[in-house]
This record gives sequence, structure tokens and C-alpha cells, in this order.
Amino acid sequence: MISCNISLHFLSFPSTGKFKHNSKIACPYSLRYATSWAPTAARVLELGAGIGSVGIVAAWRLRGAYFVTIEAQEESLRLAKKSIAFNGLEDRFDQREGDFRFTREEGGPIAAEERDFELVLGSPPYFPLAEGTVSSHPQKAACRFELRGDVTDYCLAAARAMAPGGCFSFVFPVRPERQLQRVIDAAKQAGLVIVRRRSIRLKESDDPLLGLFMLHRAEDLPSPPPTTWVEPDLIIRRDDGTDHPEYTAIRLSFGFHPH
Repeated sequence: MISCNISLHFLSFPSTGKFKHNSKIACPYSLRYATSWAPTAARVLELGAGIGSVGIVAAWRLRGAYFVTIEAQEESLRLAKKSIAFNGLEDRFDQREGDFRFTREEGGPIAAEERDFELVLGSPPYFPLAEGTVSSHPQKAACRFELRGDVTDYCLAAARAMAPGGCFSFVFPVRPERQLQRVIDAAKQAGLVIVRRRSIRLKESDDPLLGLFMLHRAEDLPSPPPTTWVEPDLIIRRDDGTDHPEYTAIRLSFGFHPH
């Protein structure tokens, strides 16, 4: 049995795609980022749930929350269900197959009246189809390339599903600069406001590659909406090769040994 520790108590059955990169580096802090901002969320929606690792760690952080997860790929959903069952979380998850760009009335997985999620999670694919070689492996391809929508589609779906005062948290590239601009444009199109964001540097002297974003609906915020709080970069490793102390503390908060 191949499995992967994703927190002190939980295991996931990995596949391919962004698992190693996001789950081992960006995922722990992105979930700490999201769950700390919505610590009392009772209902959580995950868009593009993949193999389930994000939802499982979020469930460990939000012990009383109920999760609805959406995944379009049958194989990824199979692995996610296996992981949820292995960890004894079936009573806290409603795992649905489908394309979240469409409501249930349009053949999708989320009913139009489901607007009660205090927290929405997502990891949009990073690249348009024209910007690289699309893998022949369906899971790798869908993780990296926009086969079923882009960051704008994620923002639109989140905005439809959020409860009043709810928030949407996701990871997306901030380099090159046009990637960050895509997030800004997507938020505006969906009627969302980027309340806070933080970039991730994999190495101290490197430029940041990924960003963490927290968005709210504009209609739920005071007018005029607040200016985006740009937080200091999160550094994973220092130039001498050791883990940055903050990242060590983050790993410890999930039950991992710091090295």
C-alpha cells in the first residue's frame, strides 16, 4: 500500500500532478492560512479536490466542519474516497463528481441554492493550454493546465457558493507578473476582493513563485473595500539550505518533524 503522511494523524493515497509540490510545501501553510482566517467554519467547499489531501488536512484543522468536495476526474475521486474511508472521515464528507462551473440545474454538482459555505478552498490549474506541453496523463494534465476552466471560473464558483461573510482561499503563481494580474482580474470579474495575499519563496534569495490569496465578496465588505494586505513573503529554505524557522514552526503545527 502506497500512502503519504499529510498530517500527524492522517494519510493520503497519492497519484500524480501537483501533489508533491503543493501538498509538501504550499499545502500546509495555505491550509493554515485559510483555516486560521475561518476557524469556526461549519461548512467547507473544496473546488477541484483531486485526491483529497487538501480536504483531509483541512478536516484535521477544522474538527467540527462538514466538507463538500467537487472533483471532475473519476480516478482522482476514487483515490480521494479511498483516503477519506481509510482515515474514518466518511461522516464528514460529501464527495461529488462533476464540473463545478455548472450548477446542478445545468448538470453540475452544486445546487444554485447551496450558498452556505463559510470557507471555499481551491487550487486552480496554473497554465493556459497554449503555454506548455500538456501531459498525456489525464491527472497531470488537469492539475497543471486549464482543461476545465481557469482561476476566473474558480472565483465565480466560489462567489456563488459562499455564505454571507464567507471567504475563498487558494494558491496560484505570482510570477510572471501576468499570473498575479490574472488573479486580480478574476477576483474583479467574480465580484470578489483580495483582502490579503502572501507570496512564497522556495529559497531565500529566489523570487517568489506561488502566492496565497484570501478573498471575500465585495458586497460583504464595507464600502469602499479595504486595500489588499500584502504580507511579507513566506520563505521555505534559507540560502544555507536549512529550513526557515517560520516554515519549521508551520510543519510542527501539523505534527511533522521539522526536517
